[in-house]
Formats: sequence, C-alpha cells, structure tokens
Amino acid sequence: MKEYHYVKHDIDPIAISFGNVIIHWYGLIYFLNFFVFRWLFFKKVDKKIFKKSEIENLLYLIFLGSLLGGRLGYVFLYNFSYFLKNLHCIFYIWNGGMSFHGGLIGVILMIWVYSVFYKRSFLKTTDLIAPLVPIVIGFGRLGNFINGELWGKVTFVPWAIIFPKSINDDIIYITENPIFKPIFKKYLALPRHPSQLYEMLLEGVFLFFILRSFEKSILPTGVLSANFLFFYGIFRILIEIFRQPDYQVGLLYGLSLGQILSLPMVFFGLSIYIGRIKDKKN
Repeated sequence: MKEYHYVKHDIDPIAISFGNVIIHWYGLIYFLNFFVFRWLFFKKVDKKIFKKSEIENLLYLIFLGSLLGGRLGYVFLYNFSYFLKNLHCIFYIWNGGMSFHGGLIGVILMIWVYSVFYKRSFLKTTDLIAPLVPIVIGFGRLGNFINGELWGKVTFVPWAIIFPKSINDDIIYITENPIFKPIFKKYLALPRHPSQLYEMLLEGVFLFFILRSFEKSILPTGVLSANFLFFYGIFRILIEIFRQPDYQVGLLYGLSLGQILSLPMVFFGLSIYIGRIKDKKN
C-alpha cells in the first residue's frame, strides 16, 4: 500500500470569542444560512403577488421548522438514549447534531401551516423554496466539516483527512484490522473520507445547478419539488457508502439510517413527479 502524507483536521470550531461569549462556526453558519436564504428568496418572489409581511412570516416558519425539526430529529433518531440522560444538551446545537431529514419534515409541516393560513398552493410554495435549499445544505455540510464531525470511512486515497475526533472508531477499526496499526501510531488516528465535503459538493453545489436548470423550464406545479426530493435522496444514499455510520445507530440490513430515511424521499419524489406529469397530460 502506497503511503501518502495525510492532512490533519485541526480547524478551531470556535469562530469568535469575547470573554465568556463564545460563537461557534456551526451555530454561526446556521444563522447566516437564514439571512442568505432570506435575501435570495426576497429577490426571487414576485412582490406583486406576495406581501412583505407574508414572505417574512413564511421565512420565519421555515427557519423555526428547520431548527426544531433538525434538532429533534437528531435527538430522537440518532442519539435518544444519550439525550434522555443529558436533557440540557438538547439545546447545545453549536456542538453539532442536526438531522437533515428531521429538518425537512419540520419545514414541510411549517409550509403546510403557511399554505392553509394564507390559502396558498402548498406545491407552488415548495417549488419556490426547493431550488434554494441546496445552498443551505452546502453551507451546513461545510459546518459539519469545520466541526470535524460526520467523518467518512477509513480510506487511503491521497485526499483522505485525519479527523482526531474519530479515535474511538479508529481503535475499533485497528482491532479488527491490525495491519493498519503503524499508520494509527503515526497520526494518532486513521485517514478517512471527507464525506462532509462530498455532501457539500453533491447535495449542495451539484444539486443546486440541477434544480436551477429545471427551474428555467416551464414545468407542472410540484415537479421542481419532486426533483429535489428524488435527487437529494439518490445523492444521500450514494454518499452514505463513504460515510462512517453513527456508532450508536449502526447499520440495519446493511443500510445506514441516512440511507433508510432517504429512500422515502426517492419514492415520494417519483410519485409526485409521475402524478403531476399525468395531471398535465390530462
């Protein structure tokens, strides 16, 4: 096996510190995401159709849904036993721990509430929002990388990265694969796929351009949202192949929880797409 000089992840997760006031990159990115999303959404929405107060309310509902849904999704789906013993840690979002699928459910529920209250089409609203979501995802994955969390599986490709926080997973790995002990001793950790960056590029950048290309076409209502669900689900399932499963969750029938939760997205995406295309033809 050819040995490379691997880069060690040593990014400080703290962005700004003023005495006892500490701002983490993860929390900062999460809140900056909201303002970037708000700015882009205001540029996109027709002000003749939507009042400013209505747009503001929709954006705050989306932010609330993503924040609550994302955190509660992580708590209940990924690490319930830990948070049950450490209830105060539920509020420590700056340490990471947000579930995309939980956030998605939260946002969908909030858009439904908005569409009922303002008597707007649910799918037309999701079509307005869907093309901007990859930007939020991309920055969120960058936050995961800065935090040094959600690392990938052990690999020895030249672009692999040493994540010091992965040491517990690494110890288990070298116990089963003692041939890699010398590398572990050299770096005090094993090189792993930077799966956070894979997700940033595929679920963020690439998905943004895919949806942008569809957005330029005249499509039946709901098709843009369907494409988002389908392509994100496919990309997430593929990237999970390179991502280390959460140790407290593991695999179920050979699938990670991220893959399992993404399968319904692919199904619903296809179902909405086929249904809307059929309705258009009729």
